[in-house]
Amino acid sequence: MSPPTLGVWKFTSCDGCQLTLLDCEDDLLALAGQVRIAQFLEASSAVVDGPYDVSLVEGSITTPDEAERIRRIRAESRVLVAIGACATAGGIQALRNFGDVDEFRSVVYAAPQYIDTLTTSTAISEHVHVDFELRGCPIDRRQLLEVLTAYLAGRKPDLPDTSVCTECKRRGLTCVMVAHGTPCLGPVTHAGCGALCPAYGRGCFGCFGPMTKPNVPALTAQLRVCGMAEDDIERVYRTFTVSSFAGER
Repeated sequence: MSPPTLGVWKFTSCDGCQLTLLDCEDDLLALAGQVRIAQFLEASSAVVDGPYDVSLVEGSITTPDEAERIRRIRAESRVLVAIGACATAGGIQALRNFGDVDEFRSVVYAAPQYIDTLTTSTAISEHVHVDFELRGCPIDRRQLLEVLTAYLAGRKPDLPDTSVCTECKRRGLTCVMVAHGTPCLGPVTHAGCGALCPAYGRGCFGCFGPMTKPNVPALTAQLRVCGMAEDDIERVYRTFTVSSFAGER
């Protein structure tokens, strides 16, 4: 019996989530013994045609070609997992959704007439059915391994559905907002990073997107208490998952 096939695909993104898979190092070697990596151009130019048992998709949809290509990948994939803030929420590039893309194009490119782009940057799920979403910028490698091993074992991935604050508590970290008045999106952000930024005395930037039923108005009031101006509050929500937090405000 042949091993399951794995495809890894890139759309508009920085490649960081694909690099997280390579950063699994020894765990990646063990995984490679259980699956056949059929498509992963970040690691190898060797390509095996589909269909694929599991496809990992990084990046948002920002061009007509990408919108067509994701439909082909979906048709060839038994399970499709969107990985990272770009794939699950449109990424930082979704800031274009709140402006004039033609103006951006004319300012950024010397020959804008050759640039074929959509007016928005959107998540994979807005174009095709997604079986699972793995958040973060970049994703957490422990969560990635959990998702892959879960699908190989035929079970549902066991991932947290709480806020970053719960991870701070588990690690015994002092709350940066309470102790130092540092603005932090931890109370409304989905867990999964292991409270990485608060562990270094920084506020959470919200790269894992909003948790289930976040109380954004309550946090906004606290950000004002921390001394943030209204423009700064607007900007802090408009970062890695701008489209997701925009829908919660």
